[in-house]
This record gives sequence, C-alpha cells and structure tokens, in this order.
Amino acid sequence: MANVVELKVGLHCDECIKKILKAVKKIEDIETYDVDTQLNKITVSGRVTTEEVMKALQKIGKQSTIWEGASSAQLV
Repeated sequence: MANVVELKVGLHCDECIKKILKAVKKIEDIETYDVDTQLNKITVSGRVTTEEVMKALQKIGKQSTIWEGASSAQLV
C-alpha cells in the first residue's frame, strides 16, 4: 500500500528544484514523485511518511509544510 505525501515548499530557482529532487530520490521506498513549480508543491508516493519527506528536505535547508487540503487517502 502506498501513501501520498503532499507538501508546500519554496521552489525559487532551478538549483532549488535540483536539490529537492536529489533529496527526494534518496528516500527509500518511494514509487513516484512530482514537483509543481507553479504551486510550490511536491507530491511523493510510496511507503513513506510525511515526516520522512519533511526531514529529507530539512537536511538540505528547505522548510516545508503539509499541503492544505492534502488527501491522507492511501492508494490501493
């Protein structure tokens, strides 16, 4: 079963986006990820928790918050 984690994070420039993608790719058990630069939103799915994704971003100096209206539904 996969969890979907949706977070708001500052995506100010291409370097920020590259760092975020690199950090997200290192997380174990992710299945998919998406970065929406228009909304400053990242979506990660897999056997991950919100805390794991937030910690990975925090390690690279990025603060994130839970996306307003994020679904806590699980994919089957």
